[in-house]
Amino acid sequence: MTPGFIGLGQMGAPMAGHLAGRGLIVYDTRPEAVAPLVKAGARAARSVAEVAAHADVVSVMVRDDEQVREVGAEILASARRGTVLAIHSTIAARTAVELAEEGGRYGIDVVDAPVSGGFMGASAGTLAVMVGGTGEAFERCREPFGTWAELVLHMGPVGAGTRTKLARNLLHFVAFSAAAEAQRLAEASGVSLRKLGRIVRHTDAITGGPGSIMLRPTTAPLAEDDALYDILRHVRALGEKDLSLALDLAGELGVDAPFAELALQRFAAGLGLEDGDG
Repeated sequence: MTPGFIGLGQMGAPMAGHLAGRGLIVYDTRPEAVAPLVKAGARAARSVAEVAAHADVVSVMVRDDEQVREVGAEILASARRGTVLAIHSTIAARTAVELAEEGGRYGIDVVDAPVSGGFMGASAGTLAVMVGGTGEAFERCREPFGTWAELVLHMGPVGAGTRTKLARNLLHFVAFSAAAEAQRLAEASGVSLRKLGRIVRHTDAITGGPGSIMLRPTTAPLAEDDALYDILRHVRALGEKDLSLALDLAGELGVDAPFAELALQRFAAGLGLEDGDG
């Protein structure tokens, strides 16, 4: 299979770099972005249409929905039947669905395949990729995606990859705001923010951070005979105690801590526990 890659920015360039020795054909509006890939063994295309005409799997990593629609239309007009168009940009789920419907008229499979892991993961080839599309299209993508991703998962039909990415990023960016609240508390307490950061990064690497409790197939309340019931009751006890202590300290220091207050209110329900499951 011949891979193609369009969009060689901060993420796209290192992702494409892992495919450079595999017959890769690339395109970007900036010649300076293309040159390092050509030096590594890729072939430069003169247009989006040229990539689409020669590649079996065309990966697209551009900025937003508007660019995805524009590039996608060019690909659908030029690609052969049976080509897979993979959208790695984070877009609205409906954009991928609409593009897939249009692709069906041309005999082209569209998958939404956003990634997680940042520039570091793209460079190391250790990204996670969340694929929405048909099972057949997923199987055709699995090998090329595996050159730059360590975790390649089929999430469901078209749009499922993007919905997964949006849920994942909700956690990611909400955590940034919670981190800022924790830093305000630490700063008011006279604690070194740099050392706090080191502690957080070290311990999250050990425990898995928030992902460590994402083990259940549903958010419905836990049954008492569930294997996780006693474990999460213990987590609840620890969490509510420590959140209460942190809020007491925030009150003493005059630090506003709305994330902690909301977390305490919703902690048990978030674990799948009822009020009486203390």
